[in-house]
Amino acid sequence: MFSSWLAGGGVKGGIVHGSSDEFGIAVGEDRVHVHDFHATILHLLGLDHERLTFRHNGRDYRLTDVEGNVVREILA
Repeated sequence: MFSSWLAGGGVKGGIVHGSSDEFGIAVGEDRVHVHDFHATILHLLGLDHERLTFRHNGRDYRLTDVEGNVVREILA
């Protein structure tokens, strides 16, 4: 679990997305996986995360693996 701060570049200002539990140990609501976070940043940079691949050992890989969805709730 981690926190991140985004500003500008198409992100809504003054919002909080998600929360932790009362002890700060687990996700309380609106969990965002790291693949979703990467997909959102790539989207904001104008890149399609599903087409951005690289080849390693004869296999195509994506930064967002086979998961990753853009978190549209934070987009302006």
